Order: sequence, then structure tokens, then C-alpha cells
Amino acid sequence: MAEKPIKIRVPELLEMKKRGEKIAMLTAYDATMARILDRAGVDVLLVGDTLGMVIMGESTTLPVTLDVMVHHTRAVANGAKRALVVADMPFLSYQLGEVEAVRNAGRLIQEGRASAVKLEGGRVVAPVVRRLVETGIPVMGHIGLIPQSVHMLGGFKPVGARPAEAEHLLEEAAALQEAGAFSIVLEWMPPEVARTITQSLEIPTIGIGAGPHCDGQVLVNYDAFGLFEEFTPPFVKRYAELGAEMSKAAEQYIADVREGRFPTEEHTYRAAAAKAKPK
Repeated sequence: MAEKPIKIRVPELLEMKKRGEKIAMLTAYDATMARILDRAGVDVLLVGDTLGMVIMGESTTLPVTLDVMVHHTRAVANGAKRALVVADMPFLSYQLGEVEAVRNAGRLIQEGRASAVKLEGGRVVAPVVRRLVETGIPVMGHIGLIPQSVHMLGGFKPVGARPAEAEHLLEEAAALQEAGAFSIVLEWMPPEVARTITQSLEIPTIGIGAGPHCDGQVLVNYDAFGLFEEFTPPFVKRYAELGAEMSKAAEQYIADVREGRFPTEEHTYRAAAAKAKPK
């Protein structure tokens, strides 16, 4: 396996596809989580508009604003040293025209310090993708289940099972590649459809609920680590149950406070001051 670069850039993801090396991507929404995942060796950190659901408690991603995305993107960028930071463009930040899209993507790059942006859709957004790329902003595409169109789709559900849908997805992916996207997220579609798309493209695909044949995989970190307990998508593997562990720790803290076990002499002002004195 080739030695990992100090900093992941867009060209490195293209090289990883050529080498047949899988790309590992996770979401992050704050500097502390970004730092932890970055230290673990993740290749891409996506500041997803999923924060609307897992951070803000909304039922969809639609209420997330550009200001919110800029805020969280900057936090993640502050915590990431190696991973490529990609920021979602939220609903209505790129659908109103190319000029508006460039302005809004520019804020995510300039103020949020992202290295790339992600937007949803295929042929309909291809002109916007092309204009952003011409401006110098790397773009990741996203097709299949596109959460910002949840009302049009009739809910969060898989797509691409019918031959016509599969052909449509293949055409959408080709349009994004032609427009200059450097990668495409394939969400919740049959594995054979994702494999066909992946094999047809020169740019890498990142799957989420799309089977093992994509060039990489992405999960929402709150799903993968058991922090979001409202529901778990059927394609998610939970690698930890941190939510349950945090609840246990909080219960222990509450009991210690109420029963006088915390703070102890070790945690007093005098003990802390003694530790802080220069040697």
C-alpha cells in the first residue's frame, strides 16, 4: 500500500481510485470530533447538512442554513490536519442560479475553510457544478437518495431498483463527471447499480447504502458510533454505542455530585493550583 500523504487533496482521491485503494469518509460537525477522526486516519471529513437532524434535532436536512454550515465547517477545518474537508451546500444555496451558487460556495471555502463542497442532483445541477469548478472550487456530487428532495421522493427510501431508474442514475453520474465533479456520493441504491456506475466513471464514487463496489464509503458519525438514537438507517453498521456509554458516565457523575463523592480533595482549587505551578 502506498504511503499516506501528510495532507489529502482532491488529486490524491483520484489516485486512490486508480490504485484500487478504498476511500474512508465520515461526517464531522465540530473541531473535537474532527480531530479524533483525523487522528484515526480518515481520508475525507464531510460537514454534512445531516447536522440538521443529529445536531439540531430537525426531522430533515431542509432547515439548515448557509450560516450554520459555514459555522460548523470552520470548526471541522480547525480540527482536521490531514483529511480533506468537504462541506455540504444546504438547500436553496445553489438552486437559485450559478452566481448565487458561486457566492455561497465561496463562503464555505473562504469563511468555512473547506477544501471542497458537495451538492445534490445530477443533470439539473451540472451547469452549477461546471461554473463552480471553473471558479476553482472542487465539487463532490451526490445522486441516488438525495435528502434535500425528501418531499419529492416521498420520504427516505432506496432508489434505482427499476431498470429505468438505474439508467437514469447512470446518466446523472456521467453528467456530473462531464461537468467536472471530482467524486460522487451514491446513496441507497442497489449494489449492482452502484457497481455499474463506479466502473463507468474515471472519478471515485463514495457509497452510503450502495454496497461494497464503490471506491469508498461514508457514514454519518453519529450513526456509526451510536450517538444518534432516534433511528438507525438499515445500511448502517454501528461500530460503538457511545450514546449509551455517555449516559452511564453522566449517571455516575450525577450520583457522585448528589452523594458528595465529587469533588474530592484531589479536585480542589489548591490541588489544581499546585499542579499548575511551573517546575
